[in-house]
Amino acid sequence: MSSLIIDELLKNNIRSISKTITRIEEDDFSLELSSEIYKHTAHSIRIGITGPPGAGKSTLTNQLINQCLLNNKSVGVVAVDPTSPFTGGALLGDRVRMNEHSSNDKVYIRSMGNHGKLGGLSKKAQEVGDVLAASGKDIIIFETVGVGQAEHDIVSAADLSIVVLVPESGDEVQLMKAGIIEIGDIFVINKSDRAGANKLASKLKNTLHFFAKENMNEPEVYNTCATEGKGIIELYLGIQNCINIMNENKLLEHRKSNRYKKRIIEVINESLLKSFWTDKRLNLLKELTNISNQDIISPEKIAKKIT
Repeated sequence: MSSLIIDELLKNNIRSISKTITRIEEDDFSLELSSEIYKHTAHSIRIGITGPPGAGKSTLTNQLINQCLLNNKSVGVVAVDPTSPFTGGALLGDRVRMNEHSSNDKVYIRSMGNHGKLGGLSKKAQEVGDVLAASGKDIIIFETVGVGQAEHDIVSAADLSIVVLVPESGDEVQLMKAGIIEIGDIFVINKSDRAGANKLASKLKNTLHFFAKENMNEPEVYNTCATEGKGIIELYLGIQNCINIMNENKLLEHRKSNRYKKRIIEVINESLLKSFWTDKRLNLLKELTNISNQDIISPEKIAKKIT
């Protein structure tokens, strides 16, 4: 069965891609299958798109898909949506916005819930990215939830990160210096038909001048109006130029290596955590955290008893 799944994935079979991703989401994914898929993932470029809610990330992603297709590139999108704290379900709105590509076999879009993960990316997002890469997609786009400065998972998941802002973000730039500003390789001021876009661009460029990354040119700032398709070609060319620079100075290779190491650490940490929380320890935790203990026994002491 596993070899059949791999064969179908490599042929870009949509049904096989969907079934495999569902197995990942349901934790029904064997080590052997994961290993076989991973062998076919090296060629893809992974792009992260992040920024505050309402910045138009989904519309911008949709426009970038169009540009990729015009340049004969296939695209996979992992769109991470907020998970409801009440039902556990996700809004999954991104797929609706991009449904014009649903019949194109060069595009595959998957919406996932973040399950409360504040880093902006679903826990399984990178594994889904592997599946899309194995299916032959040239570009993998991770579009994050949009929770502001907490979206640092994107750095671990992507080769190149794009931060999307809107003109109204101008007063927030100073507050973002130590957060989301530091993770961007490219910055986009979307909805640039609104007042304040040029002022924000100037302010942002001045801020970025002090945060230029080692071995990289200072991040470029692009003005777009994604709903009208304005500035998209320039942005696409800027992305290609940034990738070329990263290739030349070996930064792309360095990031891929770091991502590889971090994923190994995450797998080990998850495995250790699962093995630690046995039924016995969970029962002990429940017993020791009763109301009578909460005001007199420190969390550190209870942790010591459990371990």
